[in-house]
Amino acid sequence: MNSSQLDDSMKVFIETYGCTFNQADSEIMAGILNANDIELVDNQEEADAIIVNTCYVKLPTESKAINRIKNLQSEFPDKEIIVAGCMVEVDPKKLDDIGPNCSWIGPHQLNKTADVVKSALAGEVAREFGFSDEPKVCVPKIRQDPCIHVIQICEGCLGSCTYCCTRFARGHLNSYPIEDIVKEARQAIEEGCVEIELTAQDTSAFGKDTGERLADLIREVANLEGDFRVRVGMMHPKNIGNDLEDLIDAFKLEKVYKFIHLPIQSGSDAVLKHMRRNHTVEDYKKIVYRFKEEIPDITIATDIIIGYPTETEEDFMRTADLIEEIKFNLIHLSKYQHREGATSSSLDNIPFEDMKRRSKYLSEIKFRILEDENKYLKGKELNALVVEKGSKGGFIAKTDSYIPVVVQDVELRDFIKVHIDETTGTYLIGHKV
Repeated sequence: MNSSQLDDSMKVFIETYGCTFNQADSEIMAGILNANDIELVDNQEEADAIIVNTCYVKLPTESKAINRIKNLQSEFPDKEIIVAGCMVEVDPKKLDDIGPNCSWIGPHQLNKTADVVKSALAGEVAREFGFSDEPKVCVPKIRQDPCIHVIQICEGCLGSCTYCCTRFARGHLNSYPIEDIVKEARQAIEEGCVEIELTAQDTSAFGKDTGERLADLIREVANLEGDFRVRVGMMHPKNIGNDLEDLIDAFKLEKVYKFIHLPIQSGSDAVLKHMRRNHTVEDYKKIVYRFKEEIPDITIATDIIIGYPTETEEDFMRTADLIEEIKFNLIHLSKYQHREGATSSSLDNIPFEDMKRRSKYLSEIKFRILEDENKYLKGKELNALVVEKGSKGGFIAKTDSYIPVVVQDVELRDFIKVHIDETTGTYLIGHKV
């Protein structure tokens, strides 16, 4: 693009891969572009520049991002391709190999988004990366969903998990002040948002570097005026510690979804030790059972890594037994794969056939449990909040326990009473009462 075209207009399309945190990064990039009079467009054909916000947590998402970057360069040779997200920090060599003319925006350099876009459209390869404590609260944002506002409460983590490469991109823990988070939440509610998502690599690490606490943050947000719900993102069991009872009290508040995402990764203490998770199965069960005891309807989501390199058949069966015992409401299963820079990548993978068999075995348990857990809801009347349009028609409402319900004849932002007509392992079907 020449300078006269640059003066006329700059149009940018952003596409995002990965977690809620990454989606929030894209919202910040969009907000910064908008504040700098750079137009955001809804499709790549209209754009002068395309930002690909990459995820690198798993091999399939890495492959998807790499293929996308390659395809965009060949499909749109006249457009500027700008790569953002974790790939910039985790695997810059590979990124340079596949996109030598691509500009970069590292996850800690979002405030320079407009500068990178302007430089790229002026014909320069601009690359902003490296670590920074630049805050991600109370900054310009353009929401992807008008009903849902995502707030990053901290970035980075305190973990040293052997299988993870995300920590190399996100860095040390950097918690943002409760006062600023509450201010952003208040503004979002005033602008019509009915769901506030508190997100982080590990929300339970929040405040460990500043002396503030997650339980206090949840309370302050949940006590704001207005009709809305608060969703709390993933918590690492090891960082809950002595805050357990206060956290449970915070989750009891009316405006907080009765939902916790608490990854276990393995039901074997030996494997957890090899993973450097720094908690035991008993530590984990104590947290889960206290939540269930105090909040019987709570939804428990977890993550399981299948086939970690040191996982024996006995270790694997302990994981299967734990799933059967706890009967999680939501289970994310992932086959272990080496990640760039991760400590466990130096270990030999288990045989492929063992991985395949273990994955199939756990998948069958998972679907049976999820179907059974939802069946008891059939015929019940539940409170729900309508938060999005369904991909196949109708609307998606979330119950107080954050279970999705497909429902017709409602409006976005409606707080409704819904009768559950049918259930599946992943969602419910109902009608407004």
